[in-house]
Amino acid sequence: MRISGTGISTDRRPFSPLSSYPSPHGFSLIELLVVVTIIGIFAGAAVLSLGVLGSDRELEREAFRFRSLVDLLVEEAVMESRDYGVMFTERGYRFYIYDYQQLLWLDPIGDTFLAEYQLQEPLSMGLSLEDREVVLEQEFDPELLADPEPHVIILASGEVTPFEAEFYRELNGGRFVLTAELDGSLELSERGFDGP
Repeated sequence: MRISGTGISTDRRPFSPLSSYPSPHGFSLIELLVVVTIIGIFAGAAVLSLGVLGSDRELEREAFRFRSLVDLLVEEAVMESRDYGVMFTERGYRFYIYDYQQLLWLDPIGDTFLAEYQLQEPLSMGLSLEDREVVLEQEFDPELLADPEPHVIILASGEVTPFEAEFYRELNGGRFVLTAELDGSLELSERGFDGP
């Protein structure tokens, strides 16, 4: 680069102050650590916002399955003028149909949706009728199954025994609660995942 006597460059190329420094080829260790830290912060925020550490999706799925079945039976009871019953244990539930000719609760033979259903361990259930907790058996007693008496009855009029069925896992203390009113309306709610 030629410079005149006045100190002005006679070179016709544009001057760039960066051209005199060597160009970097990669990132420094500090830059990489800063980027990894920022990604970790965003990932942690995403996990917390999605509730992965909060509510339990398996519990929610089981509670929603039971709610869907009860909702379906309320409609079916009205349409077919038939009474249904539900019997609970700590680990599951089973449905019955009332036979007015034999005056007995009968198993719904051949109906896979209403067959006995067992929760996967360590999930459990609780039941309250008229604000009183019902002591449930661990499993279905064969003697009781011979002459069953359901805890909850779904009448052909659409009325349902008011109840609260809780689905819970002891480890995290959270639970999903299905509340049924006399008119057959159902409400599913979360309790205890974010505190008392």
